[in-house]
Amino acid sequence: MTFEKVNSFLRKVAPLAGLGEKELDILSTPQNILKAEMEVSGKKYPAFRVQFNNARGPYKGGIRFHPEVDEDEVKSLAFWMTLKTAVADIPLGGGKGGVRVNPKELSKEEIEELSRAYVRAFYKDLGPDKDIPAPDVYTTPQIMAWMLDEYEKLVGEKAPGFITGKPLEVGGSKVRDISTALGGVYILEEAVKKLGLEDKKVSIQGFGNAGMNAAKLLAEYGYTIVAVSDSKGAIYDSEGLDVGEVIKIKTETGSVVNYGNAERISNSDLLKVDCSILIPSALSGVITKDNAAEIKARIVLELANGPTTSEADEILHDRDVLVLPDILANAGGVTVSYFEWVQNLENESWESDVVKKKLKDKMIDAFEQLWDEYQKHGYDFRTVSYVHAIKKVVEAERKRGRL
Repeated sequence: MTFEKVNSFLRKVAPLAGLGEKELDILSTPQNILKAEMEVSGKKYPAFRVQFNNARGPYKGGIRFHPEVDEDEVKSLAFWMTLKTAVADIPLGGGKGGVRVNPKELSKEEIEELSRAYVRAFYKDLGPDKDIPAPDVYTTPQIMAWMLDEYEKLVGEKAPGFITGKPLEVGGSKVRDISTALGGVYILEEAVKKLGLEDKKVSIQGFGNAGMNAAKLLAEYGYTIVAVSDSKGAIYDSEGLDVGEVIKIKTETGSVVNYGNAERISNSDLLKVDCSILIPSALSGVITKDNAAEIKARIVLELANGPTTSEADEILHDRDVLVLPDILANAGGVTVSYFEWVQNLENESWESDVVKKKLKDKMIDAFEQLWDEYQKHGYDFRTVSYVHAIKKVVEAERKRGRL
């Protein structure tokens, strides 16, 4: 999403959130835009860190390594992180970082050097009380560990709370690896109860970390997974797939399509299969005005970022399909990142059951706040989520005397 779209979105929801020009100005203006150029093996790579808003707490957001990174994209993502932390009701703001690079063209040593160079470029503006990065597209726990090591060298002290998404051995949190999927499952469970759904057939587009873990968790919760897909294609069985076997096949052969006991279908057809719950967990913009009318699901749980276009949102809302938006549905990741930060600051390490309990409480509380608003208003759940988050940020700005 371009930042121009962020601004048009803000103008659209301004009347619903009671925003005047001063509020719009604060919400559409990043507090800091940091830029650098880093050189690795004789090549130069533009790098960015956008600190969008810290009214509710230190800036929080991932760092991505991707060939299409630019200032406009990072600015937009930093804005959405500001809203995501507000929806999740955690005391953090929003930021984002990125390097324009294709990491697949670099050696492990070059990626390490790039990671350390990023910290050297921006470390004076980062830190446990200022801005807390995390992994994002094409960045990993190992990269977070290198960044932490470089930061601690530069500041001359231990500071594990500087960055989240780290390996367990250097202060990472248990449950972080499944946090996005697990947070989404907790939200889905509540929505299923609210709607009184008895049929629990699920179709999942995307079988990466979030999609695979969602399939595994939902199967354990008694849901029937009827379809899954990856970039090679999709498989469907109206009676339900053997999720354990699908995961085994995916791990061993690289694709779910090699699972023999199911019908092969396309990724686009997967969106339209007979199910009560659809979980897009891969690409953005897959549910559009062209296919929204054919979706049979009663609930759409967005584990991917931006899988539903605005035109499709209107069609689904008119058809009484509940879309649980990405800003809430995949907030389990940033919530457990917050828990990791807290553990680091308190020099603690929580057991998995403690993290899961805290995550469940947080996600259910966030959902309940939004459900109450949703019942009061006639607009869709996504709009309710955005307006709710914006009001929280604006109120924090007001309490600080910035408005």
